Amino acid sequence: MSEQIKIHLPDGSIREVPSGTTPLDIATSISPRLAAVVVVARIKALHAAPPASTTDETTSEDAMYAADNTAAEKIVDLRQPLTEDVSLELLKESDPDALKVLRHSAAHVMATAITELYPEVKLGHGPATDNGFFYDIYREKPFTPDDLAAIEQRMADVVKRDEPFLRSYEPREQALADYAAHGEFMKQHFIEKFTHPGEEVSLYKNGAFTDFCRGPHVPSTGRVKAYKVTTIAGAYWLGDEKNPQLQRVYGTAFYNQKDLDAHFKHLEEIKARDHRVLGKQLDLFSIQELAGSGLIFWHPNGAIIRKTMEDWMRDECLRRGYDLVVTPHVMRRELWQISGHEGFYGQNMYAPMELDDAEYRLKPMNCPGHILIYKNSPKSYRDLPVRYAELGNVYRYERSGTMHGLLRVRGFTQDDAHIFCTPAQIEDEVVACVEFAEEVLHKFGFNEFKVELSTWDPNDAKHYVGDPKDWELAVNGLKTALNRKNIPYKEIPGEAAFYGPKIDVKLVDVLGRLWQLSTVQFDFNLPRRFELEYTGEDGEKHQPVMVHRALFGSVERFFGVLIEHYAGAFPLWLAPIQIGLVPISEKHTAYAETVKKELEAIGLRVTLDARNEKMNAKIRDLTLQKVPFVLIMGDKEAEAKAVSVRTRGKGDEGSTPLADFLARAKNLLETKAATL
Repeated sequence: MSEQIKIHLPDGSIREVPSGTTPLDIATSISPRLAAVVVVARIKALHAAPPASTTDETTSEDAMYAADNTAAEKIVDLRQPLTEDVSLELLKESDPDALKVLRHSAAHVMATAITELYPEVKLGHGPATDNGFFYDIYREKPFTPDDLAAIEQRMADVVKRDEPFLRSYEPREQALADYAAHGEFMKQHFIEKFTHPGEEVSLYKNGAFTDFCRGPHVPSTGRVKAYKVTTIAGAYWLGDEKNPQLQRVYGTAFYNQKDLDAHFKHLEEIKARDHRVLGKQLDLFSIQELAGSGLIFWHPNGAIIRKTMEDWMRDECLRRGYDLVVTPHVMRRELWQISGHEGFYGQNMYAPMELDDAEYRLKPMNCPGHILIYKNSPKSYRDLPVRYAELGNVYRYERSGTMHGLLRVRGFTQDDAHIFCTPAQIEDEVVACVEFAEEVLHKFGFNEFKVELSTWDPNDAKHYVGDPKDWELAVNGLKTALNRKNIPYKEIPGEAAFYGPKIDVKLVDVLGRLWQLSTVQFDFNLPRRFELEYTGEDGEKHQPVMVHRALFGSVERFFGVLIEHYAGAFPLWLAPIQIGLVPISEKHTAYAETVKKELEAIGLRVTLDARNEKMNAKIRDLTLQKVPFVLIMGDKEAEAKAVSVRTRGKGDEGSTPLADFLARAKNLLETKAATL
């Protein structure tokens, strides 16, 4: 008689079944209809240690090929034999984990189609991503758009065949020999890297196609119903330009056509909001080839928005008890050696430059400069906390091909602040920084955000500095601050800065996209490295602790997100041109000049179009510039001291007394309202 195991179901019931029973067997025993709609299973071993936290990123080789997940909770095939007591959830198509599995399966369907059409190809890896999937392919001849169409068509044949995804195992040495015989150098690499001698290798087969893979997969290729091969890009094998260049074929998949159509509609919305396109249309910024990649030139329209953002930030810092400072763009190399940036961050810094007295490096961070200001004069506990804020320009060496408009640049302005305080003050200061971050997001029109707590990985200590006890205290301090604010967060091990853990605040834009901008970091290492001190109440010298915080993150990146969030239609307080004036004819220009002066008197940026053009042409031009308000003036308005108002997004609102419009505009300006 086979051993019995206990399966705990979500409704609280427990089923005793023979060891080796599969989730599909359980589903069938509950209801054949349920068995027909479930996709994969989530199991959790009972009495096991909790699973390690992981990031949402699913495109790494480790995620694809590392050894089977032995964590307490994992996703498995419906045909996976169960051999111990577990809790079991049967996942339907609506579960996010089921969508990831579908996309991984779709990658296998695409690889099947590619190998059938082009037998000469060699396969890399094919993971699911947040938005779809890809497969790395080595082929000497480049794929063409016609090839992509053919691949998608052949995928339809693979889906129609409804081939089951079947898992099998093979001795490692045999798998290596098989792949070597067919010249599959990438598969050999993955097996050698992610398995050990003597192990069995996990393979998945559908029809005649077999792939080295840990799974899981949907039951069969027929479950991959709504998909699209989207694009192709180049990628060097192992990211090394000395290695062969691969062709990365991208696609996406959903469980139904409705969701697939909605996805592409969403992509069209994103395309329409592309900050690079809008930046050019609205004359906000440019990147000049002659000057170099990743370096931003702010045009007048963009520069006035930047000034408005920075003025608000500086005023808010002063209101919250910060002192404003300014530090040099370039400093001696020795400084970066003391701070640890030379060793831990050197690959992201520009190369040293030799001047008269020493080697210098462009600064990638503002923190060492603020430390030197703190250290310039003695401090007492009565002086703490000391808060230094700077909108400082920094320079980081981003690799060619990684730059992306305003979102990934080589030179940018960080709204940096560093707080030096006593250990007893740290919690209040972190809470204040989180509250400040919330205010920044709300003020600029973002009403939703998510929080991550990035901690260190004690098993990878070479990438961090400091004592494990200090790290534990720092992490607990940040957790306490978040709990005090009742802010839910996700812990991300291994993502801390080299000098301390951090809180990352990710805003959610109007399209539901996450953007990493605000960060609050705890640092006990730099004060020690620079031998910072203050005199305590006991008359003895003590070491302060330090908080790094950047709330825009960078002015450039934040501005790029703003452009896309608002699709270039900025709120009144941020818009480069806030009011456009259109006199109907030349004889109404004098009244328009009077209106312009009254609007400018309350601080509005106004343009008067007095060209000898038709009124509708003037209105169209101002509309294309996304000006919040267009005021039209003719005989009737001049006589009544009124204006005819056209509001962006709402159209013609008719005539209104000038005094009433002035009051409305002044209120929008003073409250910094996100809507008109």
